[in-house]
Amino acid sequence: MKKRMSIFLAVIIVIDIIALGVIFLSKDSSRPDISTGVAPNSDGETTQQAELFSRVTFAAVGDNLIHDTVYEQAAARSSGGYDFTDAYERIADYIAEPDVAILNQETIISTEHNVSSYPMFNSPVEVGEEMLEIGFDVFNIATNHSLDCGEKGLVSAINFWKSKNALTCGAYLNADDMSNIPMNEVNGVKIAYLGFTDSANGLSLPADSEVILVRAADESLLQQRIIKAREIADVVIVSAHWGNEYTHEPTDAQRELAEKLAMWGADVIIGTHPHVIQPVEYIANRDGRKTLVAYSLGNFISAQNRGPRMLGGMLNFEVVKNNTTGETALENVKFSGVVTHFGYGCSNIRVYPLDSYTEELASKHGVLSKTSDFSLQYLHDILNDVIDKQFLK
Repeated sequence: MKKRMSIFLAVIIVIDIIALGVIFLSKDSSRPDISTGVAPNSDGETTQQAELFSRVTFAAVGDNLIHDTVYEQAAARSSGGYDFTDAYERIADYIAEPDVAILNQETIISTEHNVSSYPMFNSPVEVGEEMLEIGFDVFNIATNHSLDCGEKGLVSAINFWKSKNALTCGAYLNADDMSNIPMNEVNGVKIAYLGFTDSANGLSLPADSEVILVRAADESLLQQRIIKAREIADVVIVSAHWGNEYTHEPTDAQRELAEKLAMWGADVIIGTHPHVIQPVEYIANRDGRKTLVAYSLGNFISAQNRGPRMLGGMLNFEVVKNNTTGETALENVKFSGVVTHFGYGCSNIRVYPLDSYTEELASKHGVLSKTSDFSLQYLHDILNDVIDKQFLK
């Protein structure tokens, strides 16, 4: 009898242990992950990254330089007006993919003037519309060609972009317009955009003009604007139209101003104007931050006719914000090539990402008449000579 009773009690104890285990496991499955403090969702995944960090992806390219050859080909593809689709369609997906895409609109777009080319540019409105269509969000309009159509042309260009609800930087209708720092908020990250140009090709606004074209020489204005942007934004991006044309080496003036921009609070400096690529580097700041500088992204598109000018750059990077501390960091910085391609006589100008450009295309490039050693290897050699390998894909 005692033996039967012992067996019965043992069975009861085992059943109790199993029941307690089931209850414990079922409760444990709803507990937060100890490492994250966040409960798993219905798919068994945590939402830690979404809650603790915000991430924004960026792409920036160089000079959208619209020579007459470019817009005449666009006109020929249209039954009326200009159709730039073919010129950009091979690069369009690379622009559409990031959260934010930034372009240097080298040539102004004035609706008050006829289209024109070098040396006094004015581009069709359709090129601006195409840039918006393929995914550009932010446009630097402070370049050495900003005053090619005078004050009236620059006002028209500013108003054109405003009519499209596009973000522009570097040129403003008046002081009130400039007082509103160009900004957007993406994935919970506030981003400010500033721009300036080193030169206006000897042109200037009338002495009594309210229009403002931000110039590199006005360092006090640049400092004030960066400090103001730093106060209201998580990230400050500066478009710098500077340097000497056709040289891969930044000038001392570029490097010195980059140091100042970084010290004042710029997180990223995107350089344009030389029409060829220049190095990428970090500048260490006294407060522990690192400022990313791309001294020149070269051409995005053009009808220039020398080999080095066929290779532009695309700078990709990510901004990651810690939503607990408010701190931001730059990650996944990569520089890749962008190729302007055309045939004999500058025919069929179009843009390719270097990673899909081929030796067959290079062998038929119209630039061979001026640069006989142009090839796919030629492009890669420039890229590898100029850009530090830590930034190359």
